[in-house]
Amino acid sequence: MNEATAPDRPFAAGMYDYLLGGTANTAVDRATVEQMIKVLPEMREGAWANRGFLQRAVARMAGEWGINQFLDLGAGLPTQRHTHEVVRELRPDGRVVYVDIDPRVIERGTKLLADESGAAVFQADIRDAERVLAAPETRALIDFDRPVGLLMVAVTHFLKDEDDPWDLVRRYVDAVPSGSYLAISAPTADKQAARIRDAMLAGLAKTPTPAVERSMEEFSRFLDGLEIVPPYSGADPVVAHIGQWGAEDPVEADDDGSRWWYAAVARKP
Repeated sequence: MNEATAPDRPFAAGMYDYLLGGTANTAVDRATVEQMIKVLPEMREGAWANRGFLQRAVARMAGEWGINQFLDLGAGLPTQRHTHEVVRELRPDGRVVYVDIDPRVIERGTKLLADESGAAVFQADIRDAERVLAAPETRALIDFDRPVGLLMVAVTHFLKDEDDPWDLVRRYVDAVPSGSYLAISAPTADKQAARIRDAMLAGLAKTPTPAVERSMEEFSRFLDGLEIVPPYSGADPVVAHIGQWGAEDPVEADDDGSRWWYAAVARKP
């Protein structure tokens, strides 16, 4: 049996879905989350903050910056207003390609997108950027002569340092033209107690895709050569905690769950 589909193991997409109140999760997904929440009560807040960031970033790209085509890498389960729904509210001509390594994500996504002419989902390891970029599903919906919204939300932490995730991000950015945008988020343990950090990582270590937390310096490397967008009105163009990005009240949005994640949106000059 494929490790990613073993029924006795949790998987990250199912755990995330459960945190967001979805139904595409298993008993072991739920049990793992509940165990982690005992130590990390703000875990659910962090999941919602991450989801909110994705939705706000996509809405900003589509509504304000005119982006109508998106490549959602490591997309996870279509749940709670996914990318194509946000895009279509602002751009009826919007097109979205979802990519994920988990076959359960692909199975569910294929069913949900069966009647969506401008959206597609396919299974691939995002580390194989060349395959993802050349895939028929990608080429059918994405015009690489026009700006693209690259979404790498809550995915780079599944890539170890030896995978060189910084180079991977650059390969995707290099494939899109000037005027494209990258939205990216990743967990951090900066300013968190070691025992809390270890509890978070231990929970994800039970899945087929263990996670790596990264510092501000490590996260900022993903944005090299790009123009960071100010995360909220009046802010400098800097990396922010995830709840603050696009928030009307960034002080109130900077809660315990939000501080587990860094986020940024940046433009390719």
